[in-house]
Amino acid sequence: MGQSSAQILLQSLEKKNRVLDRIISQIGVQEEILKQEEFDMDAFDRTIDAQGAYLEQLEKLDNGFETLYDRVREELIGNRELYRDEIARMKEEIQQITDKIVTINAGNMRNKVLAENQFKKKRTAIGEGTAKSKVARNYYNSMNNLNYVSPQFYDSKK
Repeated sequence: MGQSSAQILLQSLEKKNRVLDRIISQIGVQEEILKQEEFDMDAFDRTIDAQGAYLEQLEKLDNGFETLYDRVREELIGNRELYRDEIARMKEEIQQITDKIVTINAGNMRNKVLAENQFKKKRTAIGEGTAKSKVARNYYNSMNNLNYVSPQFYDSKK
């Protein structure tokens, strides 16, 4: 194994860090959308789609890293002194990745609560709309029957 394999592992971790930064950014955008009084479902869907694309990138990076690491692990462990600098940088990157994952999880939990509140408001508004529609229908039916006078001298017996 040459220096390039250790460098590739390090580059993979750096890319993963950048993708996690983008995910954190999307979570912030989602939070802003969810905090708005007038909920924009289309904008929220776009941020969810973008976050999904980033998660796919993340999964590919993870798979590539794991595959390469499995092939070069023995060499890295056996020659720690030779790869000391790369290993130290990898540890730093992994620590940053771990911190960002915690941030992402916390942001997702906050956004989940905000989304539930937005959806609850929408359900309430729909319920109110249904109730108003029912009241309007009842009023309309009442007004239509107001001018109706049943026959006064109708013999209902046969």
